[in-house]
Amino acid sequence: MRIISRKALKNAVQQHKELEGPLDTWYRIAKKADWTSLNDIRNTWRDTDGVGMYTVFNIKGNHYRLITKINYKSRIVFIRRILTHAEYDKNEWKG
Repeated sequence: MRIISRKALKNAVQQHKELEGPLDTWYRIAKKADWTSLNDIRNTWRDTDGVGMYTVFNIKGNHYRLITKINYKSRIVFIRRILTHAEYDKNEWKG
């Protein structure tokens, strides 16, 4: 998969240093993946949910949420937001 953009991951690590390992792991898995559906994703990253048009990955033991929009046909993962669990629960990211 092509990830747009890795800069968003790096920015999240600058704000939350504990995300460096988990986001790097996610990036390496996602980059090598050939996902065609949410079920495919769950085969490699079990804690993932579909929320409307977004795919939400639970990161670092469910402490963070990586919100993406995935175009399976073009094999592109667009990173929308990376939030703490508390920020995610406010639902402000949906707007």
